[in-house]
Amino acid sequence: MVRRSIYTRDGDDGSTGLFYGGRVPKDSVLPRAYGTVDEAQAILGVVRAEAGHGSEVEAMLIPIMRDLWVLMAELATLPENRSKLTPGASCVEASMVTRLENLIDELDTRFEPPTEFVVPGGNKVSAWLDVARTVVRRAERHSIAAAPAPSQAVPYLNRLSDLLWTMARWNEGESLPVRGVS
Repeated sequence: MVRRSIYTRDGDDGSTGLFYGGRVPKDSVLPRAYGTVDEAQAILGVVRAEAGHGSEVEAMLIPIMRDLWVLMAELATLPENRSKLTPGASCVEASMVTRLENLIDELDTRFEPPTEFVVPGGNKVSAWLDVARTVVRRAERHSIAAAPAPSQAVPYLNRLSDLLWTMARWNEGESLPVRGVS
């Protein structure tokens, strides 16, 4: 078996190849959306490493990180080729959104949620979860144009940002409110 090179030089002209064919400028809607999801996934890798292998946080993140590959496949596909995608394998399906909602609901029973805005950074894991949350929010904004309804990409990212906020608050235990307590 001949090993292929990691580089192709095809993108040296500022374009990138998409799933199921086609090329678009690297600074266009689709690469901006899936590139931001990729960035979020990398940050979740930092969270996973910081939380520790075998941790409950890692157990929550691994399925999400796998979901993000599905989401990136959908976002890296031209709209005219999306009918070729497989729900749950190469495009987001509603059950993936529901799974996030169930995790949010379950975590929400484990701590008293803050009643006002909080100062992030109670510990490294919660701080990195907040960084991931903000990148997911950016990915959500980029995905609005890249994957309009009926795609489940935007709802998935919306729920994921909610989950990451919930995980951060749960992980830090006690949140520091924005306003000082008098």
